Amino acid sequence: MHETDMTKALILTVRQWWEEQPSRPQIDTINLTVGQFTCVEPASLQFAFAAQTQTGFLEGVKLAIHETPLVAFCHACQEEYKPKIGLHYSCPSCQSPMEDIRSGRELKIDRIEYAQSCVEM
Repeated sequence: MHETDMTKALILTVRQWWEEQPSRPQIDTINLTVGQFTCVEPASLQFAFAAQTQTGFLEGVKLAIHETPLVAFCHACQEEYKPKIGLHYSCPSCQSPMEDIRSGRELKIDRIEYAQSCVEM
């Protein structure tokens, strides 16, 4: 279950950003983009995140996962196609092997939503 290690890396990255902020904002939601070709299971990632953030600075924070489909480009046909996940990733028209992946490998933090506290003087 590599989602556990990915969650640890996510938490470390967010913690580093959070500690650099002068006001240490209250984080509401972490938005991730996860491509279908990364072999990351969103439900497992959600579970690992919930388990690892039960206490601490991310307690109660939502993890919003946005999946991107696997899209490839066939140079022989000059067309994009969506390969079926599994053993056969070849072009459905000419059966050329998948060589050019246009989307589906993303794994990144898109944005962190947080509340900025206001201090009245």
